[in-house]
Amino acid sequence: MPARVRKGDRVIVTAGKDKGKRGEVLRVYPSEERVLVSGVNVVKRHQRQSARAQGGIISKESPVHMSKIAHIDPKSDGPTRVGFKLVDGRMVRFAKKSGEMIDV
Repeated sequence: MPARVRKGDRVIVTAGKDKGKRGEVLRVYPSEERVLVSGVNVVKRHQRQSARAQGGIISKESPVHMSKIAHIDPKSDGPTRVGFKLVDGRMVRFAKKSGEMIDV
């Protein structure tokens, strides 16, 4: 099954405390059905000082479930679902709302 969400995709949060926030997918965890989105689901963590990093309370993104995000349509700039179709012998993703290609 091809992946609907990939690293670098622009997405919008559709549910939860960060509803309406937009960001770029930084990492995908397919086995857990979660994605890491920049600026979304930010949590504070206590970090011990090490040789590389300063200690203290740091803010970082936490993964969000895939069901809570939607792609941003390239044409209408709103949330859309993703479809798949064959173009020149390869599978590409497209926005269901406008029909625009997501993969370039």
